[in-house]
Amino acid sequence: MPALTLPDLQSKLREWKGCELYKTATQAVLGEGNPHAEIMFIGEAPGQKEDEQGRPFVGPAGQFLDELLGTIGLKRADVYISNVVKYRPPQNRDPTPEEKEQCMPWLKMEISLIKPKVIVPLGRHALGHFFTKLSITEAHGKPQKLSNDVTVFPIYHPAAALHNGGLRQALYDDFQALGKFLAERKSAS
Repeated sequence: MPALTLPDLQSKLREWKGCELYKTATQAVLGEGNPHAEIMFIGEAPGQKEDEQGRPFVGPAGQFLDELLGTIGLKRADVYISNVVKYRPPQNRDPTPEEKEQCMPWLKMEISLIKPKVIVPLGRHALGHFFTKLSITEAHGKPQKLSNDVTVFPIYHPAAALHNGGLRQALYDDFQALGKFLAERKSAS
């Protein structure tokens, strides 16, 4: 049997009805970006713009993410961006633990296809998948070893800074710390 590819995963996700959110969402939203990216950003769930366009991080939080990537010399095409939950929760509410659990196999398949060296969970919902005991407030901007090959680098969700201007500087600082970490990783290899 041939290996599963991202386009295969995309078409299988479009047919999937294993999460009740599909009933209220326009469409499923799989990740996108460089299929060989060393860095993978993971948010919590699609919002309204993402639901409309079928692409992750295209609304205001996505525009801020693009700006933050630019501060460390990266573009969307350099990284892979996805979400834990693949359908938009109604009124952009937080996804439930059950919804996150139902969608988790899709994220795991994406991670196994991309094989990132650095995973950047954006916010507490994404961080909780990798480290259940870590709080985003304590962990943001600090690399966490997941395995010998993979480092998790938690950062606040860009949407949090849009709602709470006080977090804006923390996000810029975290991205500078991420840029420094990536540069050190590159020079060590």
